[in-house]
Amino acid sequence: MTTPDIDSPQQARELDEDTFYACLTQRNRGLIPADLQARIRRTRLLVAGCGSIGGATVRPLGRTGYQHFVLADVGTYELNNLNRQHATVDDLGRNKAEVGARALRGINPHVDVEVVPDGVTRANAEKLVEQADVIVDGVDVTTPAGLAAKVRLHQEACRQRKPLVTGWDMAGMLAAQVFDYREIRRIFDGELLPGDEERLGTWEVVFRIAPRAHIPAEMYRELRSGLHRPDYSVPQLAEAATQFGSLAVHMVNVLVAGRKLPRTVAVDVHHIAMTPGRRLVDDLARRLERVRFLTRLPAEQAFHGFAPAPVYRAARRLARGSTSTLREGRTA
Repeated sequence: MTTPDIDSPQQARELDEDTFYACLTQRNRGLIPADLQARIRRTRLLVAGCGSIGGATVRPLGRTGYQHFVLADVGTYELNNLNRQHATVDDLGRNKAEVGARALRGINPHVDVEVVPDGVTRANAEKLVEQADVIVDGVDVTTPAGLAAKVRLHQEACRQRKPLVTGWDMAGMLAAQVFDYREIRRIFDGELLPGDEERLGTWEVVFRIAPRAHIPAEMYRELRSGLHRPDYSVPQLAEAATQFGSLAVHMVNVLVAGRKLPRTVAVDVHHIAMTPGRRLVDDLARRLERVRFLTRLPAEQAFHGFAPAPVYRAARRLARGSTSTLREGRTA
């Protein structure tokens, strides 16, 4: 299809939907096959959490040609968000999902986008996941409410067998992860056991589900100095958060194409921008800072957060067995 040259808002808005879409995706041709572009156009996306990493995906997904969105976020923009999130001073106080929807409509007036300002809740999780073919999880885990919403989203995605892409930004590192619940039968691939979200502390749960092997040395140093402060707020940087936009778009495209992906793709821009010698020092520092961080934690918290999944599951089975034996003995 030959597309016309369009260089004004009026001309663009006067186009019918098919012609507009052909013009929008014209420069994708040759790199995105026509059959995949057609699937992209039909695919329904849920972006849960539209602030830091989730918000980084909304615009590039729209530019790629995705047209059907549900955006869910309970939060509103604050000034301290602007160091990394896709918003301006004029967006302060506005719901993050609504700002994302407005941006999508500015890219493609024909986009179908629903805004859910309640975020992911116990009441709506089932319906939100039902509406999606692929889920982008950008739910914040720095608060107990956000962590509960994230676990609820994964539980529902697992139950309905939907593929999910999520990410973690720590210092200069962004680790994008794929949980394809069409194949995986346990949330977070078994790192988190049923009831852990209520039994464990917030940070214990975070470390169980975060990609621990990729946490940078500078993040361990920061957490070691701040984690015990009740008012602690985890620092986040633009160079890590915005990376999720490009990684997530590609990963979603691969899932839509029906191909497989590695579980985790991690890019640390601070690390790769170092000289070879400095990178070697940084690799050693990451191991050292991990040990220093673990020795700072109470032994039980360190085990709950960092024990390998098979060891953790075995310990939990033994603990449940001991509790059951003790209960039976008391009953007798």
